[in-house]
Amino acid sequence: MTKVEAAGPPVNATPDHGISFGEATKAFARIACLSFGGPAGQIAVMHRILVEEKRWIGETRFLHALNYCMLLPGPEAQQLATYFGWLLHRTAGGLMAGLLFVLPGFLAIMALSVLYAAYGNVGLVESLFFGLKAAVLAIVLQAVARIGRRALTSRFMLAIAAGAFVAIFALGVPFPLIILAAALIGFAGARMGHPAFQRGENKSDKSFGNALSDRDSALGETVPAHAQPSRATTLRIALVFLALWLLPVGALLVLFGPDNVFSEIAVFFSKMAVVTFGGAYAVLAYVAQEAVGNYGWLQPGEMLDGLGLAETTPGPLIMVTQFVGYLAAFREPGPFDAHLAGILGAILTTWVTFAPCFLWIFVGAPFIEGLRKNRDLSAALSAITAAVVGVILNLAVWFALHVLFRDVQTVEIAGLSLDVPQPGSLDPAAIALFVLACLAIFALRLGILPTLLMAAGASILYRMVTG
Repeated sequence: MTKVEAAGPPVNATPDHGISFGEATKAFARIACLSFGGPAGQIAVMHRILVEEKRWIGETRFLHALNYCMLLPGPEAQQLATYFGWLLHRTAGGLMAGLLFVLPGFLAIMALSVLYAAYGNVGLVESLFFGLKAAVLAIVLQAVARIGRRALTSRFMLAIAAGAFVAIFALGVPFPLIILAAALIGFAGARMGHPAFQRGENKSDKSFGNALSDRDSALGETVPAHAQPSRATTLRIALVFLALWLLPVGALLVLFGPDNVFSEIAVFFSKMAVVTFGGAYAVLAYVAQEAVGNYGWLQPGEMLDGLGLAETTPGPLIMVTQFVGYLAAFREPGPFDAHLAGILGAILTTWVTFAPCFLWIFVGAPFIEGLRKNRDLSAALSAITAAVVGVILNLAVWFALHVLFRDVQTVEIAGLSLDVPQPGSLDPAAIALFVLACLAIFALRLGILPTLLMAAGASILYRMVTG
């Protein structure tokens, strides 16, 4: 293989699938700007645009990539965008898609962090985005319905999804254990020849009914030639991104010592990027515990304010870490101006949080793509997909509780830990906006952007009328 072939086509070239880099950039920029509502909503938006509208990615390939990203530490939706960007245009495409996915949320959280540190509240922002939450809830429910209809192809798969939902919602079973159990069930089922796990062998995309098959998508069924780097190229990319991630951390430790706030931010969030599995909410629980209880960077109420900002702005929910990094450095600026220190802390937090995500994709994606036709792996991933439906349903229920009710508390019922809305805390305005969004999505079949704009406009009008 020549050096040119190993590096892939130039950025402005159009590979065999016919999708130019410019077209891909526009699509992922649109996904980034519409990526409200946490991972479930973001995955739903990505599926709508890449699979249903653009028809670039087939249903089976989409779920295969999603299953892999769900296994990784860190924000799965951002990693999924990076994966598909890599499939379309190799490393340059992955960087483009992954960075674009983060950019709108980064800019929004940065601006809001500055305002928060200066004035202490962001009530206007909360009012502005009140309607978006209700609309995103409808989009999440649509994602559960669509992915569930296509992935739960038998009663056995339905049972796996139900078991995953109960395990994570009621029993608090760690997400990695749920995924591991589903994978083992699928692998064992394929080995035993159980018909529920034969999709990867002989049913392929037909089991999804009218869903877009891989063969009919722009990428087709095979791994694109431009997405088949040599081992030497993959190793070189891995070393580059490993250096980009860890060298700044080492430099800060050498320059400032381990007790400096910037060193603490770099080390803590680098560790978080490696050890946090189970989706955004599990990650945020860990961050809140350490940032508030261990480091004392901010107060519990401030952590909730940051989560509210992340939930009502585009991008991964994990962007709340940027808010944490801003306040941490803002309050211990050292030789810098407080706001400048905050900005540097926010940039550092974002860097060490997302740099590993590119590493996982660029190193792992070629291997995962090469295993798409493996029967046993396909069966294991099919079972994981079923479990993921249950996990997404859990996110939808969690999101619904916190959108539609003003007060939700965790209580023990028959030995189970459950989130329960408090009597009288139902929010009529949120219910009305949610019903309006559901009518737009399910009955009128409006697009995502019109639905979001309609809900936001209705929310602003309601706030103006009620004061």
